[in-house]
Amino acid sequence: MAGYQRKTALSPAGVMARAEEILPDSVGLARAGGSSHEATYTGKEGTLTLSVHRHGMYTSVTASTDRLRTSRIDYEIQRFLNNLPYEPGDRGGPGSGDPS
Repeated sequence: MAGYQRKTALSPAGVMARAEEILPDSVGLARAGGSSHEATYTGKEGTLTLSVHRHGMYTSVTASTDRLRTSRIDYEIQRFLNNLPYEPGDRGGPGSGDPS
């Protein structure tokens, strides 16, 4: 089991909307349940729990998987988190070392 955390300028609803837009296609996960602050996704690659909580200007995003850190789901969730805008005004997106 692996866990990841990221701070973002997006609202909790913005993070959840982006997850719903990206995760099904990139990892093949379908939302299995949740609320406005937590979602569980499942698929053949494993299970992901995404939790979001607003703290002032930022949202804390926590992602937990049921796989090892070397699995595809873990690689894709790390990419997802790294693409979230960090500061207000950031566009988010791949870093200079990531392919577009």
